[in-house]
Amino acid sequence: MLVEDEEDLANEIKAELEGDGYLVRRLSIADAADAAAMSDAAMLILDRIHHGIDSLHTVQIIRKQGAKIPVLIISACSSADDVAEGLRAGADDYLPKPFYMVELVARVEAMLRRLGDISTTRLIVGDLEIDLLEGTAFKASAKLNLLPREFKLLEYFARRPGQLITRAMLLKDVWQYDFEVETNVVDTHISNLRKKIDEHGLPSRIANVRGLGYMLRPHAA
Repeated sequence: MLVEDEEDLANEIKAELEGDGYLVRRLSIADAADAAAMSDAAMLILDRIHHGIDSLHTVQIIRKQGAKIPVLIISACSSADDVAEGLRAGADDYLPKPFYMVELVARVEAMLRRLGDISTTRLIVGDLEIDLLEGTAFKASAKLNLLPREFKLLEYFARRPGQLITRAMLLKDVWQYDFEVETNVVDTHISNLRKKIDEHGLPSRIANVRGLGYMLRPHAA
């Protein structure tokens, strides 16, 4: 999720991140706190001074609501005191303007990598829920009958909702192949997993990204 009132910069950030396989949704500052509490988004990029309003108050509201979503503040307020104030308000990172897009992307990747490393026992993406301790998965509270590899595959997607996942990533991280291999094992397992999590007549929750890979939709579309 992105809150940025400079139209050109917002469009540039959106294009850069979407070019790297992320889905980017723009929000107004008024909607940011509620969206952070209710959304399945992986993180929030928040312009500090938004239409003259200091958005640190929004960060404080998000944290008081108990939302754990990572928050990256971007701001022209770039003194050491400004950065410290932003972090104390509850932001996870603070990137002063102006910045290079390559640095923004690197910050996003680092934050999401840390998020994936956080010890958690439960993953929730829309109506899908995974209990990592019990090794069980549910769809709309109904238990899914998953094979071990299907469970691991669903867990991998659930840690990265809305993010492009390539076949190479799956082969390396789920199957532990450290080399190029000609196999349809990924396609076969995804096909089987789709049959267990999809709704009849609706597009698959695991969408094909033409020529690139796959992406888990937060909700049935």
